[in-house]
Amino acid sequence: MGRTSDAIAEGVSIASAAARLTLRNQILVEVIAHDAPFDADTFVGLAHQTIVALADEQDAAAEMVGKQRRRAWGKFSDPDGTHDYRDRDTRNLRRRQRQYRGVARELRRLADDLEALRVLIEQARESAWGDVEANLQRRLKVEAMRPDLDPDYERMRSARMQSLRLVDLPKLAAHKRQTQSPARAARAGVTDAAPARRAGGIDLSELDS
Repeated sequence: MGRTSDAIAEGVSIASAAARLTLRNQILVEVIAHDAPFDADTFVGLAHQTIVALADEQDAAAEMVGKQRRRAWGKFSDPDGTHDYRDRDTRNLRRRQRQYRGVARELRRLADDLEALRVLIEQARESAWGDVEANLQRRLKVEAMRPDLDPDYERMRSARMQSLRLVDLPKLAAHKRQTQSPARAARAGVTDAAPARRAGGIDLSELDS
């Protein structure tokens, strides 16, 4: 069975992965299919509900194991199947119940931690855009994204624009900030007082050549 603390940590990790998958799917639906702007705050409620539901599942599993342990108490005959427990199994069943309870407790703590939920949402967003990027790369290789050969061109166009605005432009802007020297910025006439031109949360002046 292993150490209880290790089993709890593994259970929380598995549950967190399941929660990220749920959030990723919802982000794909809301942001891409419905062409809505991404706002992490709109997914906090869903993240909380998803984690609580997973904690409820762990509590239910702990209750079931508790019943199995009570039925196994005092039975010394040979079992008839995998889940036909006997008295010798009660120790492991008790440990398993503690593990389920521990996972549920940690998940409820996670559900009440706003910062942890935001991290989970950000991980789900990165996963969602990774899927979009991979899909676009596949389509580029197969069809070179020619509109006349792509039956989903119009439907996917908004997704490509979202990916450009939320992924590619911020990467390009960050790269330009890192590579542009202060002297070059001074020669370009950039001052702290100059108003920034922004679109979709991106400083457009950073993209000027």
